[in-house]
Amino acid sequence: MCQYSSEDGFANDWHLVHLGSRAVGGAAAVITEAAAVEPRGRISPHDLGIWSDDHIEMLGRIARFIAGQGAVPGMQIAHAGRKASTARPWEGGGPISPFGGGWRPVAPSPIPFRAGDPAPAELSAAEIACVVEAFAAAARRVLAAGFELLEIHCAHGYLAHEFLSPLSNRRTDDYGGSLENRMRFALEVAAAVRHAWPERLPLFVRISATDWMRGGWTPDDSVELARRLRGLGTDLIDCSSGGTDAAAQVPVAPGYQVPFAERIRREVGILTGAVGLITTAAQAEGIVRSGQADMVLLARESLRDPYFPLRAARELGAQTRIPPQYLRAW
Repeated sequence: MCQYSSEDGFANDWHLVHLGSRAVGGAAAVITEAAAVEPRGRISPHDLGIWSDDHIEMLGRIARFIAGQGAVPGMQIAHAGRKASTARPWEGGGPISPFGGGWRPVAPSPIPFRAGDPAPAELSAAEIACVVEAFAAAARRVLAAGFELLEIHCAHGYLAHEFLSPLSNRRTDDYGGSLENRMRFALEVAAAVRHAWPERLPLFVRISATDWMRGGWTPDDSVELARRLRGLGTDLIDCSSGGTDAAAQVPVAPGYQVPFAERIRREVGILTGAVGLITTAAQAEGIVRSGQADMVLLARESLRDPYFPLRAARELGAQTRIPPQYLRAW
């Protein structure tokens, strides 16, 4: 979950305490917010970044603390595409102009996310190649910082998803038109990252399994993308949805995205992660035990309760690690 608390992409004490408390709270893995692979790939000027070697030192401290609590330290790398250069949510979330400290976003096609937003600049083929390399360079920095799990963000209407969806991709070159072409950028990123990221360490890809819009990206498309990603060495598909069109009507309900994880797991034979309004121990346990997904990833519930895993273990009668400093409470 983005914290919008960085300056120039640097992690700081907030990130150490925020992420470290989830590791203390018993999570099996703790994954950072989306870290931008280049400055213009930030959602806001206050997003976490991984485009510079200078970012490694503090991130390394965070990774070491997470690992020291028995959790796997993970990092998510991303590019916001046309949804970049916006104010923080508590500051309104609207676009920030270059004159106000923002920048012109880039995208597959010059189509704004919302009517009235400034149009993004269309990426050239040469620029696309540079962004692919930026993802690979980011992966190398994540490794240098000591993280042991890497996730590529291809969901929620950000750059990779913008290439995938016909709602945001109107290109007529090799990166637009057919499903094969629209998948090209995401697959090139996955291949480049897998080459930079050791085979011994897990690689996740987060996708939006559907746009929830007529004429948009579909669950069938997601099955094919997952199949291709598996062939490139992706270990797990993290199944979310939506985000590419502000007009989408999303049928939000407890566990509403779990069927996407279940279908991709069944039809592709790849590990999947389930997300979306998973808020109780019994619900999370049921998803994994029934084989709907191999992992449950908690976002907002983890913001509400950083010790959810410890509480869940107690409710389910399971053994878990408890920090010795906290044993008197258990």
